[in-house]
Amino acid sequence: MREPPFWWQDRSAKALLLAPLGAIYGAVAAQRLARAGRRVRVPVVCIGNPTVGGAGKTPTALAVAHLLQAAGERPAFLSRGYGGTLAGPVVIDPTTHRATAVGDEPLLLARAATTVVARDRVKGARAAADAGAGVIVMDDGFQNPSLAKDVAILVVDSRRGIGNGRVIPAGPLRAPLDVQLDHAQALVIVGAGIPADLGTRAKARGLPVFGARLVPDAGIVAALGGGRVLAFAGIGDPEKFFATLREAGVAVAATRRFDDHHRYTRADAQALAEHADRDGLILVTTEKDLVRMQGEDATAELAARAHALPVTLAFDDEAGFRALLMRHIAGGARNNSRE
Repeated sequence: MREPPFWWQDRSAKALLLAPLGAIYGAVAAQRLARAGRRVRVPVVCIGNPTVGGAGKTPTALAVAHLLQAAGERPAFLSRGYGGTLAGPVVIDPTTHRATAVGDEPLLLARAATTVVARDRVKGARAAADAGAGVIVMDDGFQNPSLAKDVAILVVDSRRGIGNGRVIPAGPLRAPLDVQLDHAQALVIVGAGIPADLGTRAKARGLPVFGARLVPDAGIVAALGGGRVLAFAGIGDPEKFFATLREAGVAVAATRRFDDHHRYTRADAQALAEHADRDGLILVTTEKDLVRMQGEDATAELAARAHALPVTLAFDDEAGFRALLMRHIAGGARNNSRE
């Protein structure tokens, strides 16, 4: 599904027309967020988006896991496995599982730490703890109340912000913004600057705000050798990927955008290859898109030919973010010991 453009426009007749439905959806979402979740025997860190669409949630989850590993913790990822067929709980094996079974994000996460996919978050968290996790990092599930979170971090893209500020279907918010902020312990803004309204609301709550940026892999950028590229992506915000390439100095000659979690077909692969051959372009995509194509007969040739550009999240105040993270994890460990 592709987001409607009016979600990102300040004034829209469609948004006004759908506002009553958004109010109903928002009220239900707010009630869900107010429910008390079940605790498991290890602390839980949740990385979420207040809006639909890409903001950098997966790079943030990976960055959090790396910080935890550097501090001597044993993080494991927990994901619903959006786009996959397995209900779980299942511990991901990146050498045998495919995106069609477990989703694309879990395959990326499994390269960094133990990763469990489960539709039932509580069962998944218990499975992660049984697999040796000392801390669970959720790569989704902020709006799902079933599992108690010891620290919830909301991730927002600075360019897109919160769109028109309305709730689905009138806008991109998954629940009323104030309600979501009230259930978060930190806000991470990916990109330059903080959306004014968002910053004001966070400050009013004393909610810590951390700036961060996506850093493309310098080795891959250098390997492209200054060649002209055809960039394609089926993620929440393909334009963000294209902008990252351009900011890294890559000559983006053409782009193709697909819906989020798009499952590439043989026709897609053929069209992309023919376009690249015709114009003498190098095919470049995201890591998520590449893992979706790998292991599939229809896209094996495209997967072998395309270059993926890895990105990492760098915090402007890494020490401050680490201190907040570890403080809440320590509190979660104390709470769990009393369960």
